[in-house]
Amino acid sequence: EFIVNVKETGRILLVDYSDVDALKVTTLDAARFLHDGGWDSSKRYFLTAANQSNKIAVVDSKEQKMVGLIDADKIPHPGRGANFVHPTYGPVWTTSALGNEKITLIGTDPEQHADHAWKVVDVLKGQGGGSLFVKTHPNSHNLWVDSPLNPDAAISQSVAVFDTRKLDKGFEVLPIAKWANLGEGPKRV
Repeated sequence: EFIVNVKETGRILLVDYSDVDALKVTTLDAARFLHDGGWDSSKRYFLTAANQSNKIAVVDSKEQKMVGLIDADKIPHPGRGANFVHPTYGPVWTTSALGNEKITLIGTDPEQHADHAWKVVDVLKGQGGGSLFVKTHPNSHNLWVDSPLNPDAAISQSVAVFDTRKLDKGFEVLPIAKWANLGEGPKRV
């Protein structure tokens, strides 16, 4: 099955192509200006940003329905988003933003953490706006946040790294462009 964001329309299409001669298409109403997104850790729920509407749409791919439309801060831009287990709220999916320094964490476990599912459970303060991607790895406790579109070179040329076990401690800045000794001129990391 394909999940298709029909951007400006605010509609999400679920396309079952198991029989290409008789495609089955389910249309879901979300929010306008759908952009990009990714799966929660269970791979059942797809979260996608409607970035100019400042919303995150949540699709249950198994039941083929919308389960949430969550308010996010100015211009959410998750890429695929990032998944990790929050020490208090359980599994979360994360997005950064183009429009500000906020990193939004959304609860994604309706079975074991129903009170927090499909709600913003935490907002972290990053280096600054202009972020395009957040990343994690299943064998790491790091949450990586870039800001390549930030006008401040010190921010756009570095990456903020949070320890997902100690989010209240803030982030460490990794000056990637400086370490790479790339010389003068604009760099985007």
